[in-house]
Amino acid sequence: MPPDEVVITGLGVVSPIGIGKRRVWESFCAGRSGVRPIRRFDPAGLPVRIAAEVDDFDPEAYVRPRKNLKVMVRDAQFGVAASVLACQDANLANGTVDPERFGVVLGADRICGEMEDAEVSYRACMVDGRFDFSRWATHAMATAFPLGFLRVLPNMIASHVSIAHDARGPNNTIHHAELSGLLAVVEAARVIQRGMADVMIAGGASSQMKFFDWVRHCVIGALSVSQGDPTTVLRPFDALRDGQVLGEGAAAFIMESRRHAEARGATIRARVLGWACTCEPHNGGLPQGSGLRRAMSLAVDEAGLKPGQLGHVNAHGVSGVVDDQIEGRAIQACLPDVPVTAPKSYFGNLGAAGGAVEMAASVLSFGDGLVPPTLNYRRPDPACPVRVVRGQPLETSVDTALVVNWTRIGQSVAVVLGGDR
Repeated sequence: MPPDEVVITGLGVVSPIGIGKRRVWESFCAGRSGVRPIRRFDPAGLPVRIAAEVDDFDPEAYVRPRKNLKVMVRDAQFGVAASVLACQDANLANGTVDPERFGVVLGADRICGEMEDAEVSYRACMVDGRFDFSRWATHAMATAFPLGFLRVLPNMIASHVSIAHDARGPNNTIHHAELSGLLAVVEAARVIQRGMADVMIAGGASSQMKFFDWVRHCVIGALSVSQGDPTTVLRPFDALRDGQVLGEGAAAFIMESRRHAEARGATIRARVLGWACTCEPHNGGLPQGSGLRRAMSLAVDEAGLKPGQLGHVNAHGVSGVVDDQIEGRAIQACLPDVPVTAPKSYFGNLGAAGGAVEMAASVLSFGDGLVPPTLNYRRPDPACPVRVVRGQPLETSVDTALVVNWTRIGQSVAVVLGGDR
């Protein structure tokens, strides 16, 4: 018996361009950027002072009981909020699914604690202006929050989500940089097809807006140092692109077997048609794109489609000078003339949440028959020979999409989605 088709019946998004699918979709269609000057900490003295932060987020509107917020960092708060919105969108109330057949798999980044959380403990070890490590056990530990370590474990996001929805089925955390969110979707689909769950919450959550993290990313050198209008800095595949912008957010999807979704009368937002994950060996430099090409080709083949049957490619498109060249050549080699959109032009690199938030753009596009434009694409780069959607949303009747993420160390993932015909 062939595996049951996996469908998406709900989605929830917490992002720099809006909270909830309606506001997010309006921002995509209106070309509204989420990149602004940093407000969560003082970036004075740092070379990068812009980011894509989530505004107007009230965790108390989503987390129950509220005392749980004491052990939840911002990443986990985003994850729970996105899952609550997704369940609401899917009309999936607690108790309507067998909890033993209800699972969670989410992407998560390395979680850095807040400076304020560590300050008291470190100050307890200061003697005459110098740090005395011998005082750590006797003085610092007494000041530390006893559950502090639980706040920064990456798997706590999935744990909090499963507790919030009484999901007692398969539970996992994917910790694989920018691939994490899409890999979580792939694993959730596999769990359902293997018959281990009827419903899965899948996606990713991340907040990289902590001072410790920011200094590290500035040192790496992949971020744009442009001092111009923040909303115009991100320009994937454009000839004048000069680097990435970091952000924060989360997205969650309710994924079900078609049989289960139809039995409960759910509205099907999208179908998961195929996927592939690959790794490209390299010698210390950036990958050359062979792994990305293979992932795209395998995913399209598994979906039973030809390249010309894709409505659009949802590209990784980080706005990196070399990164976009590698990806552009790979897309052109596999999918010539397929329209390409780059959601990161709206909110930058969201880390483990990125793939999921970007995938939401494609799922939402099926409803209106519109592909969001890539922001700030004005000067085509011959080194990125792709057909970029720009200016206005692209009207299309082809409700299929290929969503792609890849990393600088050679891993790639591609997922093919389709509308419900």
